[in-house]
Parts: sequence; C-alpha cells; structure tokens
Amino acid sequence: MSVIADPGVSSRRIAPSSRGARRTYGALDLGTNNCRLLIARPGGSPDGITIVDAFSRVVRLGEGLMHTGRLSDAAMDRGVAALGICADKLARRGVTLTRNVATEACRRASNGTEFVARVFEVTGIALDVISPAEEARLAVLGCASLIDPAGPPALVFDIGGGSTELILVDPTTSAILAWTSVPWGVVSLAETELFDCPPDDRAAAYDRLKRRVDDHLGGFLQRVTGMAPGLLQLLGTSGTITTLASIAIGLSSYDRRKVDGCTVTAISMRAISAMLAARSPSERAAVPGIGADRADLVVAGCAILEAIMDAWPSETLRVADRGIREGILRTLMGRDSR
Repeated sequence: MSVIADPGVSSRRIAPSSRGARRTYGALDLGTNNCRLLIARPGGSPDGITIVDAFSRVVRLGEGLMHTGRLSDAAMDRGVAALGICADKLARRGVTLTRNVATEACRRASNGTEFVARVFEVTGIALDVISPAEEARLAVLGCASLIDPAGPPALVFDIGGGSTELILVDPTTSAILAWTSVPWGVVSLAETELFDCPPDDRAAAYDRLKRRVDDHLGGFLQRVTGMAPGLLQLLGTSGTITTLASIAIGLSSYDRRKVDGCTVTAISMRAISAMLAARSPSERAAVPGIGADRADLVVAGCAILEAIMDAWPSETLRVADRGIREGILRTLMGRDSR
C-alpha cells in the first residue's frame, strides 16, 4: 500500500474501485501524545461529514524529547505501529484522498526528518510536518461551527502534547485575528516535574506548572486585550478539556455525542483540576474518564487550562471534541467539490 505525497496540500491515494463513486477521505493527525485518524464521506449529517471509521491511540511520540532533543527508539516504534494500523484502515476503506499531518514532536526533534522517512518506508504514509500557524488554522476550521456568531470574539485553544495553540477568532466570519503557539503541552510540561511526588508537595508542583505556562501568555494577553477588550467566549479543543468536561457532566464512560459542543463552568473545571492535582497517578487513574493512559499527563493539562482561564476569565467554556482532523476533512472536501 502506498500513500503518495502531494507537497503542502495532502497525501493522495487513488483506489481503482472508487472511480466514479462518492469519494472517501482520510485525515490523520500524529501529535506529540496521540495518533488519530478519521475516515469520512461528505454529507449525511448537520456538519456535512459522515464518519466511516476512526482510530485513536496514545503513542507518546514526544516522550523524553524535552531532555534529549530526539525522538526515542521506543517512541518511534510506537508511532510506526499505530501508523501501520492507520495505513491498513485507509486501504480497507478505499480512501481516495488523505492528508497526514505531524505536529510539534516532529517539528522539534533533531531526528524528525529521519522518522518521517521511516514512516513512509514502512507504512507508505507520507507525513506532512505542519507549522504552528497551519496547526492553528486547521483547529479553528474544524471547530468554528461551535462559536456563537452573536457573541464576543472567541479564544480557541488547543492543548496538545508538545505545544498549546491559542487563536483569537472573529465570531461572525471565523477569521483568525491573532494567534500564538505556547511551547508547553501535556507531555512537555509534565516532564518538568516528577511523575509522582509526596502529597504535601503536590500543590507546590502544580503551581510551578501553572507559572511555566503563565510566563508564555503575557505577550499574547496584551495583544488580545488591545484587539478585543472585555470578555471573550472560550472554546477548548483537546483531550484535556474533553476529559474534564466528561467528568463535569457526570459521565461514567466517555460519550462524544454528549461532550462535543457542551458548555461547562469555569468553577467546575477548576474544582476538577484541583481534585486531580491533589491525587497520585494511581488515584487519578481510578477516576472515570482518566484511566492509566492519561493519569500522569492530565495534571499538566489542568495547569495549562487554568493558566488560560486565569488570563482570560469567563464563567463558562464551550467544549469541542473536534479539531485538526475535521479541519483537514473540510479542506479536502471543499477543494474536491469545486
């Protein structure tokens, strides 16, 4: 199976049986922590996208990257294994057009280029290592329909594994007014503190996490305040915000249909963050919706979220279980319909 790159736009795969039939599209997002794939066709839902197949796996591609500057052999093995599953799904579903993007871990790693070449050799998937600006654009495109057009300007934030993107968006046009990329995500920030620490030290460790994020928000806060003074509508898209929202609305197991588009209070987000920050990893893992995969990273995500809420106070936040992959799908489908 071969997925051939169309530089800067997408990776294309033409299935002979699909000619003349309705196209099937793929969107793959390889982040610092997760590998996610969506396969979809146009139409069939209010959003204009019908999901055919999906895949998500925690691969921790950026594990240890902050300290070594390189992707580790174990992390690359996990990434290639997950991408091999994605390649099989793309082939089985007869995907006709796909874009496969990689973000902060591959941008930052000194051996990122070698990893991309290995992925293509082993799986046939051509990864497009996108810029932070393109990452922000795709995130907004994917979740813009959740912005209230009658409200104030929106601050869209995407808490990733290696970085966090913040984007000021015009609510009526969805145009990006300003954006920044903060070099802290759940993986990179979590690695600045011990995986676990004694109960008496946890509050101080959590405060240090928040301060590291605060140090990178000041300049963008001033810029946003100058452009859009007053309250903003906050829209979060990431595993952190969806996980905390799931807890806030009392789900015993995650349900995307109930989380995507829901509104949660800032008070509930802070209370859940404080509860998780006070617990050990094993105690956090026992909380419904957290599990072992997120137990050691969720507190870093909470710290990033609280730093954002400190900078831009709001009584409520809107939650999006959508983002880069949906943005990719909309782009591909839009170009194909012309």
